[in-house]
Amino acid sequence: MSKTFSSRRLEVVSSSPAVQDVKERWPALFSEAQIKEEFRRITTIRLEETFMSKLDGYTPRLLELVRAKGGMAGTKLRPILDAINQSHGIERKRDMVIQSLIEYLGESREELFHDCQEHDREGQAQHIMKILVVHGTPEEDPSDVAIVIEVDTDEKMK
Repeated sequence: MSKTFSSRRLEVVSSSPAVQDVKERWPALFSEAQIKEEFRRITTIRLEETFMSKLDGYTPRLLELVRAKGGMAGTKLRPILDAINQSHGIERKRDMVIQSLIEYLGESREELFHDCQEHDREGQAQHIMKILVVHGTPEEDPSDVAIVIEVDTDEKMK
C-alpha cells in the first residue's frame, strides 16, 4: 500500500471517486489495520494509541469542564457523569467521556450513532454517515463498531 500511496492520493483528490469505486480498487483501505497504517504513513502518528493516550490525559480536565456546565445541558449530563463515576473499566470510562462531550457540544447522539443487535446489522443500510454500534443483546457492551459512509444496496454491510 505504501508503494501506491501517491497514485491513490492523486486519483482520490483529482477525481473524487465514490466510496464503492475506491473499495473495488483498494479493498485493503477498508480494513481497520490498513486505515491505521495509512494514517501512520500520512502523519507518522499512530492513530489509535495517540488518540486514546490524549483522551486519557485530557479526561480530568474534560470532566471538570463538563461538570461545570449548568442549565438544561448540565441536567442532561448528570446521568452520564454518574455513569463515569460508577465505571471501573477504562473502555467504559472513555465511552462515557466521549458521550459527555457530544452532549456538552449540543450534538444529537441519535444523528451520529445508531445502536443495533448483531442479528439486525444487515438491516441498517438506511443509516448513512453514522457510527453503527453493534450489540449481541441490548444489555451487552458493544461487540463491534462500524462507520457507515455509503451503502451499495446490492452489497451487504461489513
